[in-house]
Amino acid sequence: MGWLLLYNHIMMRKVLHIDLDAFFCAVEELHDNSLKGKPFAVGGRADQRGVVASCSYAARQFGVRSAMPMGRALRLCPDLIVISSHHGDYGAISKQVMALIEISPFMERISIDEAFIEVTDLPEPLVEIAHSLQKRVNEEMHLPVSIGGAANKLVAKIANDWGKKQNAGPESPNAITIIPPGEEVSFLAPLPVQSLWGIGPKTAEKLIGLGIRTIGDLAKTPQETLEMLFGRFGPEMRQRALGIDNRRLSMGHAAKSISNETTFAQDLTDEQSLFQYLRSLSEQVGRRLRKAGLAGTTVSIKLRWSNFTTITRQKSLPSPTNLDQEIYDTAVMLFKKNYPAGKPVRLIGVGVSNLCEPVLQLSLWDTPRLKEHDLLTAIDTLRAKYGREIIQRAGRIERGHYEDPADEA
Repeated sequence: MGWLLLYNHIMMRKVLHIDLDAFFCAVEELHDNSLKGKPFAVGGRADQRGVVASCSYAARQFGVRSAMPMGRALRLCPDLIVISSHHGDYGAISKQVMALIEISPFMERISIDEAFIEVTDLPEPLVEIAHSLQKRVNEEMHLPVSIGGAANKLVAKIANDWGKKQNAGPESPNAITIIPPGEEVSFLAPLPVQSLWGIGPKTAEKLIGLGIRTIGDLAKTPQETLEMLFGRFGPEMRQRALGIDNRRLSMGHAAKSISNETTFAQDLTDEQSLFQYLRSLSEQVGRRLRKAGLAGTTVSIKLRWSNFTTITRQKSLPSPTNLDQEIYDTAVMLFKKNYPAGKPVRLIGVGVSNLCEPVLQLSLWDTPRLKEHDLLTAIDTLRAKYGREIIQRAGRIERGHYEDPADEA
């Protein structure tokens, strides 16, 4: 009887997935009303190897997509209007929207333009709550927003993605799609397996090769077969295919990693120049870690070649760090091990993950690390007060570099 009550409680949950439609573009339209209905993209310039951060729905009619090189976007849509991003505006407006839709204490913010809200305790039907929220964002923020609703996060997210596609056109979808309890399996069944969380291109290709093309096909596949083919992930996929997802909302907003990267206007092959970028990126990551009061035990680098092939390599450290030199030394070691001499590099990045609180003085041997941390913290304070140029490395000044080469990361 207890299990039945638990099952009913789970099935009766009410979860909404909120997604601001083409958020960056919608914000730009607030600044310039003449952009409405026109094909435009927010992102970097094509002549500087920029990529599309967001594109209007009118641009999507031409095949333009996010993360696409801007040069290719312009070839697909020669009349595409390219706009540089205004990061400050996006963050400020996102905060206003999130505050506006926080109608429940159970809210999980996924990104700058996405969030889950659990509204199980509210008496109104899920569809009524969704319409009320959409109207509030439309009228008070003048932004389009699509909402998916279901008894769990998985189905709410997929419902929203599906609803946006059904309303695809030159204008923002501003869609609402609610899946009532008990209809999860029938809703998911005809959708392609790629629609399911956790199924990437390689897994989808393997499933399709086995004749499993839809989520319904996956739901009908015996659990033993999936476990044999995919290990522990197999039964998990089948559970999701049946619309089962008992995860609660994550109320924390702690970062999982901190990273910076930069795309070059022209491919770089000079190792000394690449080392300079690694140095600058390491300093940026270290500064962000210290500002957040964090350190990490894993340092990673990201390299993208001229043909867009991208590799990431990482190394675990014996203790957490947020020190520029330790991050840089590890990044250089990874770079030297994985860089074929003379190969053109399009993008380079540095990151630190497995974050935790800094451990700076475990013994007398750690005193130099503590001193370095104190020095860097003092430099951070001076730069925050007087500008980043107030203190620079002597080598950079001697070479005539008065700005970080990776400032645009």
